[in-house]
This record gives sequence, structure tokens and C-alpha cells, in this order.
Amino acid sequence: MDVVIVVALLILMIIAGAPIFLALGAAGLLGLYLEQGGLALFFAPTSAFGQLNSFELIALPLFILMGNFLAATPIGSYLFHAAVCWLSWLRGGLAIASVGASALFGAVSGVSIAGVAAVGGIAVPEMLKRGYSRRLASGAVVSAGALAMLIPPSVPFIIYGAVSGVSVADLFIGGIVPGFALALALSTYIYFRVLRNPEEAPRDDSITISWPERVRSLGGIWHAAVLIVAVLGSIYSGLATPSEAAAVGAVGAFLIAGVIFRALPPRRIGQILLQTAKVSGAILLIMACAKIFGDYMNFMRVPQMLTDALTATELPAWAIFMAIMVLLVLLGMLVDAVSLIVVTTPILLPLVTALGYDPLWFGIILVMNLEIAVVTPPVGLNLYALRGVCPQLSVEEIIASVVPFVLVQFAVLMLFVLFPGISLWLPGLL
Repeated sequence: MDVVIVVALLILMIIAGAPIFLALGAAGLLGLYLEQGGLALFFAPTSAFGQLNSFELIALPLFILMGNFLAATPIGSYLFHAAVCWLSWLRGGLAIASVGASALFGAVSGVSIAGVAAVGGIAVPEMLKRGYSRRLASGAVVSAGALAMLIPPSVPFIIYGAVSGVSVADLFIGGIVPGFALALALSTYIYFRVLRNPEEAPRDDSITISWPERVRSLGGIWHAAVLIVAVLGSIYSGLATPSEAAAVGAVGAFLIAGVIFRALPPRRIGQILLQTAKVSGAILLIMACAKIFGDYMNFMRVPQMLTDALTATELPAWAIFMAIMVLLVLLGMLVDAVSLIVVTTPILLPLVTALGYDPLWFGIILVMNLEIAVVTPPVGLNLYALRGVCPQLSVEEIIASVVPFVLVQFAVLMLFVLFPGISLWLPGLL
């Protein structure tokens, strides 16, 4: 009965519009108080401190800082320009270029909304000016922006690693193949869609791009490429931990933004540091409060009871896991990724491991589910991020445009669910 009261309080506070950290903390504290009385005031701070007392979490604010420094530069537009130069010969080349630019921007930011804002504000107006259909333009940008959640360095992977104990470096490596598989699938879908409906992406044969122009287009992104190689290469080679590599990335991004682009006047640096502190503080506060709630659920043996109940059924493991994925997508449409990872991982991970699945593989699949959730109508966050940078598009247009792209992403997700070895191949190799 106490569990029902606690969960009801959590749901009511979320419905009432309370901040998610407050809802999680209040519900968890109430639960601990009902079971432990005054000792709850001791257990709650201990739970919060234990969650945040992790060396790997240092990477979180550093990668966010790296992304914020780079967002102050025109790298997003340069990435899109370079992709256009190299892909303009394709049917639907601008839309495919937006997918490529979003994938590359994801590798230097780790935040999906940042990718939508950086690439979408440039790519969508350019596509509309060239006569591209509004649905193709918006759908390509919204869906591709979510790749930043999966392509390392990924903030959701850092959080999952801190909660589950799985190596963040292994998660980064494991996200490479699914991330680029999704980018390839989206690009392939765009190509064949335009072949079938040429009017959605008119081809302007009067525009020709020479090879020297293509090579020159790389001049605006070489520093971003070097930074990606330095950060991810140091992790994969074992020269640095993710936290140490994040420090290298933050310093490198500062030099790129401040020295190369001269985009960091003192006032702007202060704004970026303040923004990074706000975002990082909000994420860490959610993690701390979610740990209080999670510890209460563990105290009440909810994960164990759920595991025992489902494993005692005659349902096959794949059917149970499919139900878990549907639940994650539905929750991801309503709750932010950080809260969802921190709350659901302690509950679902024992069940997943009891079903015989690898925790590393589950982390990859979990983030793939959340990547789909942030672009799934009606409340996917990326839908409204694009509306913010492209006011010429209506929310209804964006929602209608993203549906076929979501189906493509779900098909790719099913591929990695049915064949776990694909996502585990590269971590096993390295």
C-alpha cells in the first residue's frame, strides 16, 4: 500500500507541473519516511551523495561545456555546407546533407536539441528556398538531430554508465555502429523517397560544385574533426578515461571557439559557463533525487518482485523485452531522458539481466529507445526545438513530417534487438 501512495504522489506532482527533481525527491523521501521514520532524513542525503560521488560523472559537465563552446561558433553551418558540397549530386542531397551534418555535430555536442538548433536553423530554410517539400525538410532535420543521443560523446550514455556501473568507454564504443546505422538508414530512406517523388526535392542542374570547392569546404570543419579524433581516440585507445578525455575536449573546444573563430568575448564566456552550470546542475539534481526514489523502490524490493513475477510467467524473454521497449518509448515521450534513465535503470536492469541480456547491450538499446522517443509525436522534445528555430513551420507540419522517419528508426532498432551481436561487435573487438 505504501508503494502505491508513493507512486501516486510522484504521478500527481508530475501532472501538476512540479519540477521532475522535486517530484522524485519528495516521493522518495515520503516513502523512506513511511518505512524508516526519522531515519529517512539520514538515508536520503546519503543516497543523493552516493549517486553523485562518481569520478565518471565529471565527464558530464565537461562534455556539456565542450558542446556549448562549439555551439557559439559557426561549425554547425560549416558542417552543413561541407555535407552539401559533397552530397549535392544526389537526389535529395540537401536533406541527406542535413542528416550527415547532424551526425557529425552530435559527435561534438552529445545533446540532441543542440543538433536540431545548430543544423535545423540553417538546413530547413535552405531546403525550402530550393523547393524541397516542407515535410521532407523538417522530418530529416528533426529525426537526424536525435542522433546526438547515440553517437559518442553521449550524455545519456554517461548517465546510464554512472547508474548501472557499465563502462562509459564501452558504451561510447557500442554507440558508434547503431548511430551510423541510423544515419545511413535515414539517408537511404530519403534517397528512395525522392526517387519515387522527385517533386519533393527538385534538382537544380545549374548548380555545379567543383572538386576544389569540395576540398575547400573541409577547411571549415577540420578543427572539429581533429577534436573528435582527439577525444574519442584517447578513450578508445585507453590513453584516457572519459572524464580525462572530456577535459581535453572542453579545452580544445575553448581554443577552437576563442582562438580560431574569435567567438568568445569575455561576456560570452561568462554566459557559456553559467549555462553549463545550470544544465549540469539540473541534470545532477535530477540524478540525486532519482536515486532517493530508486533506493526506496529497492528497499521495498520492487525490482526483485517485478523480476520474479515476469520471469515466472510463460512468456518468452523476447516478448517481455518488447513490452519493456514499448514502455520506454511511451515514457520517453512524457519524461526527459535523464530522469527516465536514472529512475528505470535500477528497476529494469535486474529484470533484463535475469532474462539473460547483456547490461551493455541494454544500455545501447535503452538510448536507442529514448532517441526515438524525443522525435515521436505528440510531445517529442525535438519537434518543438525545430519549431523554435524555424517559426515558418507549424507544429502540425513537423509532427506529420516525422512519422515515416520514426518508422525507419524503429526498424533499425528492431535490427539491433534481434541481433545483439551487431552492437556488441565493436566493443568486443576493442
